[in-house]
Amino acid sequence: MEVPRRLQPPTLTLTLANPASAPPCAMEPNQKSSRRNGMRQKIRLEKDGGPEQQQEEEEEEQDAPAEEVVRSEETSQLLDVNQAQRSRRSSEDSFSEDALVSEEELAEEARRKSEAEKAAAREREAQRQLMSIEELVQSERSFLRMLELSSGTIRSSLQKLQPPPAGLDGMFLYTQEVMDVSARLLSELDRFQPGDPRFLENLCESFLALSSDIEAAYKEYLANYSHVTVLENAYKQKEALWKEIVTVVKASAPEVNASSLSFFLVMPVQRIARYPLLLQTIQKHTEPSHPACALLEQTAHTSVALNCRINEYKRFREVADKYKKTENLTIRDKIVRLNTHSIAKKTARFSQHIKHETGMAPKVVDEEFDALEGFFAVLDHGILQLLENVETYLFNLQGFLECRTEEFDFDMEGEKSAVSYKEITTALRQWVLPTFEKRMRTLIHKPLSALRDLLVGPRNLIKKRFHKLLDYEVIEGKASLSFEEQEVVNTYKTLNTLLLNELPRFNGVALQMIWSMLGTFSCLHKDLTADMEQLFQSFAQQLPHSFLSHGAFWEWAESAVMDGARSLHALCQTVEETLNAPVVQPLSPTSHRRLQQLTGKHGSGKIYQVTSSVVGSRDLDLSLAKGELVAVISGADTRGDKRRWLVDAGGRRGYVASSKLIRYHQAAEDPPPSPHTGLPETVSGNRRYSYSPGPPAPTSRPCFQVLAAYNFTARGNHEVSLQAGRPVRVLEPHDKRGNPEWSLVEVASGQRGYVPSNYLTLIPLEAGPPAGFYPF
Repeated sequence: MEVPRRLQPPTLTLTLANPASAPPCAMEPNQKSSRRNGMRQKIRLEKDGGPEQQQEEEEEEQDAPAEEVVRSEETSQLLDVNQAQRSRRSSEDSFSEDALVSEEELAEEARRKSEAEKAAAREREAQRQLMSIEELVQSERSFLRMLELSSGTIRSSLQKLQPPPAGLDGMFLYTQEVMDVSARLLSELDRFQPGDPRFLENLCESFLALSSDIEAAYKEYLANYSHVTVLENAYKQKEALWKEIVTVVKASAPEVNASSLSFFLVMPVQRIARYPLLLQTIQKHTEPSHPACALLEQTAHTSVALNCRINEYKRFREVADKYKKTENLTIRDKIVRLNTHSIAKKTARFSQHIKHETGMAPKVVDEEFDALEGFFAVLDHGILQLLENVETYLFNLQGFLECRTEEFDFDMEGEKSAVSYKEITTALRQWVLPTFEKRMRTLIHKPLSALRDLLVGPRNLIKKRFHKLLDYEVIEGKASLSFEEQEVVNTYKTLNTLLLNELPRFNGVALQMIWSMLGTFSCLHKDLTADMEQLFQSFAQQLPHSFLSHGAFWEWAESAVMDGARSLHALCQTVEETLNAPVVQPLSPTSHRRLQQLTGKHGSGKIYQVTSSVVGSRDLDLSLAKGELVAVISGADTRGDKRRWLVDAGGRRGYVASSKLIRYHQAAEDPPPSPHTGLPETVSGNRRYSYSPGPPAPTSRPCFQVLAAYNFTARGNHEVSLQAGRPVRVLEPHDKRGNPEWSLVEVASGQRGYVPSNYLTLIPLEAGPPAGFYPF
């Protein structure tokens, strides 16, 4: 009989739910207990197998009694296995119940932990925001304190050096403006404490309100900072001076360990760049829900834009400083600068300019710039003309002051008018007019000279802009540009933008200065009039006409002034006639042939000579040299203007101003040689001055008689008419300019004037001069 094998207990695998993945659910204690009981009953039924399984076992026992022993053994084994499974399932069920409870507790704990972490993070951000705000405020205070130290203590100590450093004031230029705007910003921030909730909003509003002032102060300082570095480098070249400067800086600020002025003067350059960083740091640590978050973002953007505008202005200033300088180069320096690149560039510019003038290429028209340039040209001309007039005025005033007429003796001692004149003139020369001249030079001439010097910069920039425009037009149509060509384009655009922005301001300021100086000029003359009136009132009773009534006095004054004006006019006319003595140029062979040609064509009465060079400025005008001969065809132009004559210049015909022509007198035949060339030395040496009757000459000295060889008709008040064969008296053998072609003579009627020297002849007299003849 075969022994039955013992069956192996089946392996039971129980899959448990993951506590971490189970969703947390909140239940009441009674619900939890009923759920536990239901789950235990379900597990127990699964372990027992149910009533159907027991019925099947009883039927098998009845049908197979032979196998009862074996089945009993198997049943006992199965009972043992089921018992083990029940115990294991009960332990697993209790573990599952505990896992559900722990999941809910962990979720609650995680939620509380997350909220705590968020609160801690908010607290840290608030702390960092407060620290950033405090850093901005404290750094602004430190910055202002350092600037006050440098511009106050250090600057005053450097000024006490002997001698003080040259250009020291230029080192601290625009520093005061930066200090003022920094102090105003701090005064606005001090209204609230950094921990106050309203502080951040106040900070943003204050910065936005002062942004324009901050930009105005810092952009000028940064534009001038290159000049500061140049001055400091110049100080370093002088070893003794630099040691004194370093000693002063270290003694004035021992706590900062500074060794140069640039340690302090570079602070504004660094400070304006720190504003965006500090504001962005505050914005980084500010929650979006903060009331001032949007305003803070606007302030940060404003600070960035402010820095961009300052950098752009600094770049414009650097370009302007580069091109507005006037270089006084010698020919040698200009030759040294010549190279292939410069020659090619100037050739391209000249070619482009020729294309513009000939119409081969269109010009780039900028109406706005052309209007500004035209107004600047008018201002330039007006300022230079006004300065020239003021200098002439001061020169004449200085000449009047140097003429001390009161020091001359008029042989009028004791007369009241002479005494009063001397006293008045002395007071004018020593007090009134010198004061007036000093004020004129200070208030008018000096500002005008400075304004004239300022015109050089814009004038050079306009010229350089034109050159760059020609370069720009050459490369404008290219698809791709090289680095140098792109630099040319950028330079032109920079110059054009700079002039469009700055030239209106310059024109406005210059025009305002001109009006101000003209007003000052009027006020100075008003003060001069008041001073002279006060001076003359003190001598009014001593003047001879002070007893006259008001009407009678003005009648006398008017008549005296008119008489003086007539006398002055007569004197001026006499001087003008004397100075305008005729000048006859000797004719060249070419001029002689032209004279014969014009005389044969038009007659001798229409021959005129050009007195000064003529340059034609209008259509049909002739350009003639001094001394050329022309024939007058018409005494007026086509419009009836008698100031322009139509003349024939030997083939060329055109118009000439009548004031430039003088009638040319032609002799009927060739005159004899001048009588003065054959005179003895003793006679010609005494012909320079007028002659008067004197003691009779010795019998051994020959006598000469001057006669008119030809008829001559005077053409003006400065000439005198001659009749052939009539004796004359020679007063001057030349005119006022030393020209021997004309002689000053006196005729028998006593009239004096100039006549051509070759119209006179000299006749010797053996028996002495006859009665009625003028000896020579």
